[in-house]
Amino acid sequence: MDIFPGRLYLKKEVETVEGLQEILAISANRCFRCGNTNPFLFGKMTCASCDREDCLYCRNCIVMGRVNSCQKLYYQKADILPERIESCLSWEGTLSPGQKKASSAVVSSIKQKVDMLLWAVAGSGKTEMMFEGMDLALKQGFRICIASPRVDVCLELYPRLQAVFKEVDIVCLYGDSKDKYQGEQFVVATTHQLIRFYDTFQVIFIDEVDAFPYAKDPFLEYAVRKARTKVGSTIIITATPEKKWQQECAAGKRNFVKIPARYHRKQLPVPRTCWIGPWKKNLAQGKITLKLINWIKKAELRNQPVLIFFPEIEAMNQFAEALVNYDFTRPVTVHSADQLRKEKVEWLREGKIKLLLTTTILERGVTFKDVQVAVFGSEGRIFTEAALVQIAGRAGRKLTHPTGDVCFFHYGKTTEMNRAITHIKKMNQLGFKEGLLDD
Repeated sequence: MDIFPGRLYLKKEVETVEGLQEILAISANRCFRCGNTNPFLFGKMTCASCDREDCLYCRNCIVMGRVNSCQKLYYQKADILPERIESCLSWEGTLSPGQKKASSAVVSSIKQKVDMLLWAVAGSGKTEMMFEGMDLALKQGFRICIASPRVDVCLELYPRLQAVFKEVDIVCLYGDSKDKYQGEQFVVATTHQLIRFYDTFQVIFIDEVDAFPYAKDPFLEYAVRKARTKVGSTIIITATPEKKWQQECAAGKRNFVKIPARYHRKQLPVPRTCWIGPWKKNLAQGKITLKLINWIKKAELRNQPVLIFFPEIEAMNQFAEALVNYDFTRPVTVHSADQLRKEKVEWLREGKIKLLLTTTILERGVTFKDVQVAVFGSEGRIFTEAALVQIAGRAGRKLTHPTGDVCFFHYGKTTEMNRAITHIKKMNQLGFKEGLLDD
């Protein structure tokens, strides 16, 4: 089996450990690979390797192959690659003033080897803001990774990066990926995949850092720290940083740049609210409020694609069935466990379907031209301020269609709904103040 730099291997995964660096798999009750320190996530077993009856093993990352306290992990050091003289970037676009500000901050962060937060509204062109920094890193021979908690985001980024870094080998790693890491300089990966790496990347971009599961999983934060070299840059990218981070930015305790407007200089669509009564009771009877039926028909008449978000799969499926009672064909639905989710997203994007029902799985990382957005049952607990801001950010993203309707259909307004609307309004106000918006 070939050994590739920066990846951690079990002894059974390699033909020989000669010439490889080694590190204890479990030490001081911590799993080195995944960072687990929770006693309940360790097990004990009779071990054939060390003959102990209480050999500790980590249950948290056992899906990647069991690691025991008597074992070591092996790796080949990931050295910096030779420098390049020529630019690796083949992109003919131009950056807006806001994007240039962010791009310069990313370049500065990489040059100074410091971490930073790129706080930019949804649809502002965050990927383009990273191009110059990525090019600089690649020219210097740095290994770089762009990681996201969401597979959908990785699948969206991968072809876009391939298109502008044509001469660079890029690999995309996620749970069901057919790609395998073979020492490529540029890696696109879910944050879960970084558990397999150690001291590998000089630069790591984390896109949508506040998304589930990263935001709720300390192991993934550990994985990112472990995968990056001791000296380097971690650039965190999000439209909705957590409250603590926002406070740190305001207090000058965090290195950040804030971009409050989209590249096309149009305002962010501000969500409106619409009361629809006891929708659960109505759905159980196969009924849908005419307010929403008429909203869908209005978009249909204008030949606009529609994306409707639901708080739970059951409500989404009930809605799909009930819609048939109103002379619609049964709409396509998508959720996290859907094996066709990638294809269904493409159907909406290509115009093969005009209506897609979804859970929060599509709240970020996807772009559709001229899409109209509804949140059904927006009072649901899953619809936090951040989730609702991200959902609203699906509308009006394209230069050709910079506006769009976003409506929260609810059975009672929540604090999170109000905060999301206020958040978006404040970003628009700041965009005008900084001269980044026309109207």
